Amino acid sequence: MRALYLVLALLSAVPFAHAKAPPEKMAQAHVVFLGEVHDNPAHHEKQAEFIAALQPSAVVYEMLTSDVAAALTPADLASSQAFDAATGWSQSGWPDLAMYWPVVMAAPAKIYGAALPRPQARAAMKDGIASYFGSGAAEYGLMAPLPTDQQTQREAMQMTAHCDALPETLLPGMVALQRLRDAMLARAALTALEDTGGPVVVITGNGHARADWGAPSYVARVRPDLRFFAVAQTEGDAEPDPAFDLVLGGPVIDRPDPCAAFR
Repeated sequence: MRALYLVLALLSAVPFAHAKAPPEKMAQAHVVFLGEVHDNPAHHEKQAEFIAALQPSAVVYEMLTSDVAAALTPADLASSQAFDAATGWSQSGWPDLAMYWPVVMAAPAKIYGAALPRPQARAAMKDGIASYFGSGAAEYGLMAPLPTDQQTQREAMQMTAHCDALPETLLPGMVALQRLRDAMLARAALTALEDTGGPVVVITGNGHARADWGAPSYVARVRPDLRFFAVAQTEGDAEPDPAFDLVLGGPVIDRPDPCAAFR
């Protein structure tokens, strides 16, 4: 295991611009999780490069619901305008579709979705994430509480991500929704793999791509026979992180202070 981490550290030190080809372990995976900072165009360029090299049979998007993805037709993929009209992307709150369009066009892969929109998230919190997830909740581990240390760590991360502005009473629910989204991404990836034979790529935020407790961990729980590969993309220099198989550094983009609204 130590030797593996040394190899990963070397991979993680590769500058963003020089990581041109997918590592062999990525190319051999059944499911590849390509993390991102959602509004960083360079991260989507790298995702498109990897997809073009891997030529997956299916791509799962955190940004699309399963119903919207299932309803897509070849005509909807003819242009970004048609795709926008079919998916409602411009009204979804996700960054500009122009950033994601090269990802969509990188391979003729079947598209799957695993989004949990806010109304459905509220329903999940009311009914419980296991009830919302439905069949397979126990298999995916959603009926059991997290270990105390992990729960505490994840609540602290949620507080930091929300500029230390959330009431502490909301933190357990935020962690529960993160678990639900991770499980939904994993289920969509396994469905896509069963439908198409794979390989499958998952486009998602870095937090969901974590191998230790993100969507890959649910794939490993349900299908321990499968190989997966988890990538994170950061801004600035890459730092090795055992939660991922590969960490890529990237350009820092200029954005408004995300905490300004909370003030």
